[in-house]
Amino acid sequence: MKLEIAAKALKELGHPTRLAIFKRLVKAGPEGLAVGALQDELDIPNSTLSHHVASLVSADLLSQRREGRTLYCQPDYDHLQAVIDFLQDECCADQV
Repeated sequence: MKLEIAAKALKELGHPTRLAIFKRLVKAGPEGLAVGALQDELDIPNSTLSHHVASLVSADLLSQRREGRTLYCQPDYDHLQAVIDFLQDECCADQV
């Protein structure tokens, strides 16, 4: 993983509202959660939620899918794991 990609993911997760959204979606599991349910649970105005979700999607932390009229957000566990691996890949490399 490139430094810039990891930095973008960490930047987006560094905002309290985006972190709350992401943690709630991780809790929901791989199927994700409907945007309406996410909005109700976190009590975030629709326009604000859309802005934060778009930021997380642009960092490849979330994906979205539509089922009929319902839009779902899903966490990208593989990308999250890649960011974690990037942070840990040289752990203790300088120790003798």
